Amino acid sequence: MKLFIATLGTETNTFAPFVTSAQTFEETYLTRGGGHGDQPNTFAVPLAIWRGRAEALGWEVTESLCAFAMPSGVTLRALYRQYKEEILADLRAALPVDAVLLCIHGAMVVEGYDRPMAETDGIDCADAEGDLFEAVRRVIGPDVPFGAELDLHCHLTEKKVRNTDALILYKEYPHTDFPDRADDLFDLIADTVAGKVRPVQSLHDCGCVGVFHTTRQPMRSFVDHMIALEGKEDVLSVSLGHSFPWADVPELGVRSLVVTDNRKDKGDAIAADLCRRINEIYDEAQPPYLTLDEGFDQALILAAGPGQGPVVLADVADNAGGGAPNDSTFVLRRVLERGIGDIAFANFWDPIAVQLAISAGEGATFDLRLGGKMGPMSGDPIDLRVRVKKIVRDARQTFGAPPRTSKGRMGDAVSLQLENGVEIGVNSLRTQSTNPDALTQIGIDAANKRFIVVKSMQHFHAGYAPIAKAILYVAAPGTMIPYFKQLPYRVADRSLRGIDG
Repeated sequence: MKLFIATLGTETNTFAPFVTSAQTFEETYLTRGGGHGDQPNTFAVPLAIWRGRAEALGWEVTESLCAFAMPSGVTLRALYRQYKEEILADLRAALPVDAVLLCIHGAMVVEGYDRPMAETDGIDCADAEGDLFEAVRRVIGPDVPFGAELDLHCHLTEKKVRNTDALILYKEYPHTDFPDRADDLFDLIADTVAGKVRPVQSLHDCGCVGVFHTTRQPMRSFVDHMIALEGKEDVLSVSLGHSFPWADVPELGVRSLVVTDNRKDKGDAIAADLCRRINEIYDEAQPPYLTLDEGFDQALILAAGPGQGPVVLADVADNAGGGAPNDSTFVLRRVLERGIGDIAFANFWDPIAVQLAISAGEGATFDLRLGGKMGPMSGDPIDLRVRVKKIVRDARQTFGAPPRTSKGRMGDAVSLQLENGVEIGVNSLRTQSTNPDALTQIGIDAANKRFIVVKSMQHFHAGYAPIAKAILYVAAPGTMIPYFKQLPYRVADRSLRGIDG
């Protein structure tokens, strides 16, 4: 048996003030032929799992490109074409193959997404992975089992489903289950190769957009219900595609996907019922966002109450994990104006500030202009008197939940001390906050701070919840403002629940 595997992915925010370039991929994660080392990216972990599983069965494995870019703006079309053709060339060279597995985010949008395909060299720029899947299917033909693992914030399009035998999505947000879903997909495709199952997929449009944290009710019970359906009455896999609301694409929106063993009617019924259920709990499932002052008012009360650990405030609109700059100053400015102390800030992106701090050296005190580099949604820069506490070259932070975690690059990282116990973690590569080790490695005692502000929407939860007294979600201004009615959609369906009105 011969297995072909590859990764190509990013999550595209079409409203972000960036483009996704070759440098974005190179700075985030780019390997070929399985050269992952001992710290693979989240999107490389499934490839390592599949290789290990396949080789244990005596299969031959061909691994092509593994490329993932920090979420950003649209991917340059020439770059997408280059990476797509590299994967296809490797696939052709590997023929014949018995199965194909791809690890794909599912929300990549390519430059030209708002134009007809006739003007984009025939590339479906609004559904890049669907475009890739279609090309892969043309190479391998209709009978080779083809599966893909996707982030739950993918756009579940008709083209993706039509060209694959099985798609399996993460179920958890934060995405702590990506290794488990890789195992699930391998089992399903291996059974398909062996003739034990004949997967068919059922897709249903739920007609809404939103943000759904699976760490709390009612989404916790919804996910448990999906898991309970699997393995019964020929149901092979159940997924909910949350979609990525900050993408202006035609097939935006929450969709359910059920894979059955040749039971299409059964799958269709379950998929429709999942959409009914998600709409029933929709309002309750949306996160309880607070304004800046509401957030700090509550945080001060909580900090004064019983219990140990910091109150964690999530700056959800400045989340690099969804394409935001991670350099906005709105929250920091309000902290300074209110005189709030004993607080740490995780993962400001400011490579200029990092360079200046490294040049000055640990222990140096100097005047520094921080943040606010990427336009109005980043706020104005703040002029500060800072002391460089610690410098770490090539810093990395943990993603996921033990024991199956991965490491993400932060670039060079520094901690800056201000008066009143304010400490700021700043790094040179744009990335969201996912774990307290982003702070502790630069000398900030996260567990014993009174407050921590993380630039993240939800992925911080797996790392910070174990040390937090409480967690609050703050909707300050920013690129990822979570009120979708305010986003200037031009291509997406504005009648979707969550956008309409």
